[in-house]
Amino acid sequence: MNDKYLTVTALTRYLKYKIESDSNLRTVYLKGEISNFKAHSTGHFYFSIKDENSIIKAIMFKSNASKLGFVPTEGMKVLVTGSISVYPQGGTYQIYVEDLIEDGVGNLYIAFEKLKEKLSKEGLFDKKYKKPIPKIPEKIGIVTAPTGAAIKDIISTIRRRFPYAETYLFPALVQGENASLDIIKKVNQADSFGLDVLIVGRGGGSFEDMNCFNNEELARLIFKCNTPIISAVGHEIDYTIIDFVADLRAPTPTGAAEMAVPNVTDVISSINQFKIRSSEAIIKRVKLNKLKLDAIKNSFVIKNPMLMYNNKAQALDNLIEKINKSILNKIEKEHTRLNEFKNNYILKNPDILYKTKMDKLSNIIEKLELLNPISILKKGYSLTYINGNVVNSISKVNKNDKIDIRLSDGILKANVEKVGDLNE
Repeated sequence: MNDKYLTVTALTRYLKYKIESDSNLRTVYLKGEISNFKAHSTGHFYFSIKDENSIIKAIMFKSNASKLGFVPTEGMKVLVTGSISVYPQGGTYQIYVEDLIEDGVGNLYIAFEKLKEKLSKEGLFDKKYKKPIPKIPEKIGIVTAPTGAAIKDIISTIRRRFPYAETYLFPALVQGENASLDIIKKVNQADSFGLDVLIVGRGGGSFEDMNCFNNEELARLIFKCNTPIISAVGHEIDYTIIDFVADLRAPTPTGAAEMAVPNVTDVISSINQFKIRSSEAIIKRVKLNKLKLDAIKNSFVIKNPMLMYNNKAQALDNLIEKINKSILNKIEKEHTRLNEFKNNYILKNPDILYKTKMDKLSNIIEKLELLNPISILKKGYSLTYINGNVVNSISKVNKNDKIDIRLSDGILKANVEKVGDLNE
């Protein structure tokens, strides 16, 4: 009988499953008013979203809460993006918030994100284009409202940290419909003023109040400026477009002043340290050069200068002696060759050379005579020709052919009567 009764846990789990499996509840967009807001020490935000008739609990975990550009407050109208689920321990359904936008500035925020993405793709935020801030600036420009906490904080901080710097205020509207155009005008003026660094910003406020710093024309101007620019808009959690294009972003106007100038105490300390190191380096160099000078003064050569001359003179004598020996050896060798030539056997008996050459010539003539075909013919041999060609076979001769027979002392002309071989 008790089988049909569910436990509270079972029912809660079932409801949690049903809600989480509903695709319509995975991404929900709500608008309402924040109530019972609490920022937990863990970084999570706990609050409720309500309207005239209903209320829903909400939680925004630290990973998403840290991305907000503002701090939610009690009664703030907001636009919420999140998913619906059930918290089993409390038995309540709630929205897990992924994004939170102030209602009324939702369209401004969307335009801000679109412009941010556009300029980022064009490379206006790249670090390679960031100009360095001078370490010791002499002229500092400030574009902000002429009244209010921002200008007071900036000037007082500069005077306290580095009173030697000159400050130039370019008063501008920093809120309202015409603020962007006025800021653009004043930044242009400041960039032509020959400043070392320029601070552009204002004190804290709502996202809507600071929207004049999200102007595209202003962003492009700051990117192209020759003067290094520090942005100082709102508080640390506030971000505007010029924060991304500026050469350096400060969390607050006071922070911008601290980044713009060094602390005079640190500068004086650095100068003193430099003086000490320079003096030590000079003294060290003087001592080193003095040691070198003393070493030269006390060197054996300086104290005995003639020794250097004597050594060189001795080396020269050795060289001259070596050259003389070389010349004499060369002359002696050539003289020996000349004597050998004069005493040559053939030179003294030229007839022997002639007789030797004549004997060789006679020997060659004799050999040539042996090879001379005329000499062979004198022994009774002959050469037979037909039509100018030597006959070396009877196959080349026919009966009645006219032939020439060459003897040693002439030529016989004959007709062939019979052709036969040796066996006939």
